[in-house]
This record gives sequence, C-alpha cells and structure tokens, in this order.
Amino acid sequence: MISAFFIFNQKGEVLISRLYRTDFKRSIADVFRIQVVSNSDVRSPIITLGSTSFFHVRVNNLYVVCVTKTNVNAALVFEFCYRFISIAKSYFGKVDEESVKNNFVLIYELIDEISDYGYPQNSEIDTLKSYITTESVISSAIAAEESSKITTQATGATSWRRGDVKYKKNEAFVDVVETVNLSMSAKGTVLRADVDGHIQMRAYLSGTPECKFGLNDKLVIDKNSQGGASDAVELDDCRFHQCVRLNEFDTSRTISFIPPDGEFELMRYRSTSNVKLPLRVIPTVNEIGTTQVSYNITVKANFGTKLSATNVVLRIPTPLNTTGVDCKVANGKAKYVPAENVVVWKIPRIQGGQECTFSATAGLTSTTTRQVWARPPIDVDFEVLMLTASGLIVRFLKVFEKSNYHSIKWVRYLTKASGSYQIRF
Repeated sequence: MISAFFIFNQKGEVLISRLYRTDFKRSIADVFRIQVVSNSDVRSPIITLGSTSFFHVRVNNLYVVCVTKTNVNAALVFEFCYRFISIAKSYFGKVDEESVKNNFVLIYELIDEISDYGYPQNSEIDTLKSYITTESVISSAIAAEESSKITTQATGATSWRRGDVKYKKNEAFVDVVETVNLSMSAKGTVLRADVDGHIQMRAYLSGTPECKFGLNDKLVIDKNSQGGASDAVELDDCRFHQCVRLNEFDTSRTISFIPPDGEFELMRYRSTSNVKLPLRVIPTVNEIGTTQVSYNITVKANFGTKLSATNVVLRIPTPLNTTGVDCKVANGKAKYVPAENVVVWKIPRIQGGQECTFSATAGLTSTTTRQVWARPPIDVDFEVLMLTASGLIVRFLKVFEKSNYHSIKWVRYLTKASGSYQIRF
C-alpha cells in the first residue's frame, strides 16, 4: 500500500510527515514540492516520477499526499485520503493550516491508528473517538472493562457502533439528496440527463437498534439484466455503507442495518433513466445586426403547485464586446456582471406550475473584425424540497430495539443543481 503520508501547506512546507516504510526518506517531500506545489501546470491528482507515485487531494489550500512505489489500487488510496479528511473534520471542524498546526499531536495519533505499515485499518469515527480523545470529545479514564468494549467494537460484527449509546429522545433523520445534471441542445432535445443521489442519515438512537428502510416497489438496479416497467425507478449504480445487509435488499428492496451513531452516508446511487427535470428553460436569443442582442427567456416549474423551487439563479451569457444590458423581469432581480460576461437573474422562489419571464437587450461595441459569438450555455442553479428527480421514495422507516422504545422518524427530500444544469441556445 502506501509508504509515506504528508500534509503540505500551499507554500510547499511540510506540516505532517509520516514514513511507514524504509523505501523512502523524508527528502521525498522536496520532490513533491518542486514537481507539484511549485508547478502550476500540474492538474492530475496522480503524478508518477520514475517508480514513485504521488497521490494528492487538495482541501482548503492544503495538500494531503500519499506516496508509494508499488502498483496500488488508486481508488483505495484516494478513499483513504478522503476518509482521513472526514475524520479530521469530525475532530476539529475545518481542515486548514491553522487547525493542522494546533492539532498535530492528535493527527499523528490518528494516522498511526487508521494505517498500519501503510495498510488502512479501522477508520470508523465512533470507534476512534472512544480511545483517541480531545477536549471537544467527552472522555473519562478508560478502565479495563472500557478497553475491552473498544476491542470488541473494533473487531466485532458491528465495529461501527457501541452497544451502550443512550439518548433521552430517540430520533432518526433521513435526507434523500439528489443533484441533477442536464445538458440540453438549442433545439430543446436532451443531450444528457442524469441524477447523482445519496441518502444521508442521522441516527440518535439508544442501544443497538435494527433499522428497516423500504424504497420504491418498482425499483430496478441493473436494467441490463432485468426488464423494468416504463415507470420504474432505474438505478445504474448503488453503493452502501458497510452496515447494510445486502441480501435483504436484493430480495425485497428493503435496507436492513444497525446504524452507526450520529451522521453517516447510508447509500449513494446514480440514475440515467426517467429523470424528471424540475425546471424547463426556453431561451430565445437573437443577434440584431452587430450592435444588439435580444433575450427572451421563460422558466417553467415542472412540479406540483404545493412545491416550490428556491434559490433559483440563472447565469445568462453575453458577448465579449457587451457594453451594457437593459433587463426587464417580473420576478426576482437581474443584474449584468461585466467581469464575467453574464447576466445573473436571481429568483427567490418559483411555485410549482409558475412561469417566469426575462427579457433584455444587450448593447455591443463595434469591432473592426467580426468574431462569431460562441454562445456558452445558460447555467441554472436551484433547490426543490420534497421532490426527487429520479422518483426514488422512502416507503417506510422502522426502528426495532429490544427495549421497544418509541422513536421519531423524519424523512426529507431535496433536489438541487449547481453548475451542472445547462441549456444551450
């Protein structure tokens, strides 16, 4: 696996250095600083120099770097880097240069615990917090029996959860969050439409509860092997947290699991079929001679009247030689941003079925050589609560525990787009 682990700041200074094996010296950090940090042309997260490979992830102007000489699984190395970042966030919040310097002793404890001789070990946050503690984590002297509990948790069947968790109020929150990606041609045909979704859960439940979680009856996981109905929800790719019992999901589309304590990602999925587009944008853009461009854009909400889209932002491109734009909108506010050559149209809320219109005229300066306008696509950002573009729904959520306590369950849906919902004109 990996031979060395480093954290660099944006100047290339080494903040954290850990050598797991003897095939590298600490001077290997100078190679990364010269070849990557000081070289602005480097864009790839993997750099191979001779027989040495550098894997790096950037977070808040820090470089989290793993170094190896062997032919390792690149996805595993990046998962290790991102897992380290999530663990660090759970301990001291934001991961930046100041927090790394303030917590360097803790970080050395963590990287020694989650990696042994360069191989990833236990990286469950709840387990780590039970024996690597800071002031922000409530801790007491770990007695012999407490140490025994930790060993059982780290090596037992449910390493992600302790059995003695207690809450006065037992609650479970489920968030189904979907990001819609759209690319639409100028003629109105969909070139690409897919959904990246994940189910985030926060479990504040006492004891060791068994949770059961049902999804749509018509749910097709692998559409190549099963013939699904036209109205079925088709998921191309599913990844689950390690607590999920997959055999029950295959038979009944029920997710059965013992949840970790606190917040975790239960499931991640993609969908490319039967995607419901929340907003329809109809642009009409005409160039009037060489001095003007006229815009008429309509935005329509394609969902029920009880729902609404919030934080709607359209970024409408203008030619490079635009001098000013006269905008007229009935909803929201529109402003020309010359530094970015776009008109930003912000609509606080669009109710389901509502139409909003935008009309504008852009004035252009005359140029000696006529350049064809590339017409970049219109970008749309939005959020719609209680709607899923894939059609995925949670049929039920049940909690079983031997003490039969009452638990409160909450389910929320959110569909959003941020820089990935584009309409050409």
